[in-house]
Amino acid sequence: MHITRRDTIRSVMMAAMLAPLARPTSLLAATSAADRAFILETVTPELRPFAARMLDGAGYPPIGPDNLAIARKTPPPVSPIPVTVPVQKRIIPGSKGQPDVTIYILNAKPGQKRPALLHTHGGGFIIGSAEASIAELQKLCLALDCTAITVEYRLAPETTYAGSLEDNYAGLKWLYDHADEVGAEPARIALVGESAGGGHAALLAIAARDRGEIPIAFQCLIYPMLDDRTGTSRPVARHQGTLIWTPYSNRFGWKSFLGVEPGGSTAPKGAVPARLQNFKGLAPAFIGVGSIDLFFDEDVEYARRLGDAGVPVELLVLPGAFHGFDVLTPDSLIAKQFNEAKVLALKRGLGIS
Repeated sequence: MHITRRDTIRSVMMAAMLAPLARPTSLLAATSAADRAFILETVTPELRPFAARMLDGAGYPPIGPDNLAIARKTPPPVSPIPVTVPVQKRIIPGSKGQPDVTIYILNAKPGQKRPALLHTHGGGFIIGSAEASIAELQKLCLALDCTAITVEYRLAPETTYAGSLEDNYAGLKWLYDHADEVGAEPARIALVGESAGGGHAALLAIAARDRGEIPIAFQCLIYPMLDDRTGTSRPVARHQGTLIWTPYSNRFGWKSFLGVEPGGSTAPKGAVPARLQNFKGLAPAFIGVGSIDLFFDEDVEYARRLGDAGVPVELLVLPGAFHGFDVLTPDSLIAKQFNEAKVLALKRGLGIS
């Protein structure tokens, strides 16, 4: 398959937001021949041809303050939406003192008692949208025979962590309070998120535990963005974070989200999942990440700390997989195996036979 320069840029941004999105700004920097060879050697053979095409089309600035507006404005490609999975757009009340929140309700079947997903989209805290993630989320609804809500939370830097957390919590509370309306069972709610959305899901699981209002059955964290110290006060291995989401973009995303420089002692309390001191009582979790993903170390460490606290946790590491590999190469065997593992984990966590 021939991949053009435009296709490369669009595909890279798809993975960055981990939804069927595209933007004109690549997350890959130009690489020397030696670096290119080293990077490709770390990629699993099945994904290596695609990684090579991405590197050959690289040389554009990673996402940052100078090109954020452009990244946001470019319309994403339209993904087909399964007609068998209905979608409703609704505006709900925000948390106390916060604005109203837009949510999308998928596969509602009033009066039924099915599991439900509360989804938060990816995008480094700074880009992406719930609307653009609908098609992929519908596939999950079909696989699980469940309902789902995805939240159009406010993005950074216009809104820092506290605002987006409250947006997502408002969506969770609405789902819990209106479970019968959408055909959900209040005790069988799972939190699902990819990349920054995985970070949001982790924060939401923590908030739900601490507030004690809504029980969470499961949290499914797909290569989650959990630690502001990655690429700042904690260096990363040379083979991690060279494809798709880089340390530069990670620093910008966290600075936007926190409102302060990331990696130091000034990070607001409760804003960074990996800085949590007490992991006891959190919902059982599934964490999946590639071994050359920028988030590999922080995700493995988060899983370890969950396990040390007695929280049931499944960690799946995909050898030689980069950030967003499943979105960029959906027909690859490794992506199919990963998606199957995700679905099976959700079935176990939600008691689906």
